[in-house]
Amino acid sequence: MLNFDFQNKTEIIFGKNTEERVGVETAKYGKKVLLHYGGGSIKKSGLYDRVITELKNNNIEIFELNNVKPNPRLSLVNEGIKICKENNIDIILAVGGGSVIDSAKAIAAGAKYDGDVWDFFLKKLLVTDALPIGVILTIPAAGSESSSGSVITNENGWYKKSFGGDVIRPKFAIMNPELTYTLPAYQTAAGGVDIMAHVMERYFTNEPNVDFTDRLCEATLKTMIVNIPKALKNPTDYNSRAEIMWASTIAHNNLLGTGRLGDWASHNIEHELSGIYDIAHGAGLAIIFPAWMKYVYKHNMEKFIQFATRVWNVEYDYNSPEETALEGIRRMTSFFKEIGMPVTLEDAGINNEKFEEMASKATEFGPQGNFVKLNKQDIVEIYKLAE
Repeated sequence: MLNFDFQNKTEIIFGKNTEERVGVETAKYGKKVLLHYGGGSIKKSGLYDRVITELKNNNIEIFELNNVKPNPRLSLVNEGIKICKENNIDIILAVGGGSVIDSAKAIAAGAKYDGDVWDFFLKKLLVTDALPIGVILTIPAAGSESSSGSVITNENGWYKKSFGGDVIRPKFAIMNPELTYTLPAYQTAAGGVDIMAHVMERYFTNEPNVDFTDRLCEATLKTMIVNIPKALKNPTDYNSRAEIMWASTIAHNNLLGTGRLGDWASHNIEHELSGIYDIAHGAGLAIIFPAWMKYVYKHNMEKFIQFATRVWNVEYDYNSPEETALEGIRRMTSFFKEIGMPVTLEDAGINNEKFEEMASKATEFGPQGNFVKLNKQDIVEIYKLAE
């Protein structure tokens, strides 16, 4: 087990009707808020009106920026930065899922920086200051509600890049599972795959003697395997929605990554896919993760056998241990398909025209991954396995 520092200062406010506390929680950080959200879903559900009422009841001046898209855009981030600087905004309140929260994080960092916020994504400097961020989570998936990272798409070249730092970790996250009842089935499933992917990025490590966090990862994955189908079958099942929402946070607040070095190649390979083709991140991960596994499993067969037997209940094949590992990959792929996700590029209507471009972008700053280091040609081969 590696040495580690673990700290997560996001206050989690979890349960029914917790959005009623948004005014009180926001007021702790100032009297001018940028309310950041996506399309019209929070207005149709009535959440928008409840949030506005609570903010006004606490004498908070409200500025708004909506229209956050999946795979959030840099142009909107820059618009938000301008609003914050011109109006001396005290805090950003993100109401939505990972796209909204990631956009809010980039705005928060850019509002405290005199240069181009894209500098953070290009790794030209580390983020050391940011406006405080609050969250009302409506889509459990990205885990951005208590993570230190942000992923943004730059329309100039369609680059999808990330940056991170503890200063952009939200101060509070309000999490009411009831707010997820109206999510479309596809979004529920895509979010579930994203959660599972966050766990698997940490699970596949070269670090030995991490059995405790292995077991935590496996428990989180098994929780998702049980509860995603339940939520799809009965969208208003509070208990399954609650399990998924809490798993989303735990999967990406780095508790599961303590003492180990995660991989993250699959995420970065998928970022290029959704950066160009604008597919849902979770759907892209359902395509890329099986292909990545097929490409790297021989690097540490025992880890993949453990994954197969502990997570997917594959019976160990003493005559062919390799078949045990492969069966685990097959069962994962079948699960993704059963919950309505694409599992090949063909399923998503994507051809092979951009493989070279995507692989070049993915390796622009060097090889991807830690479990196995992947160069440009390796990534092209993974895209081919995903066809």
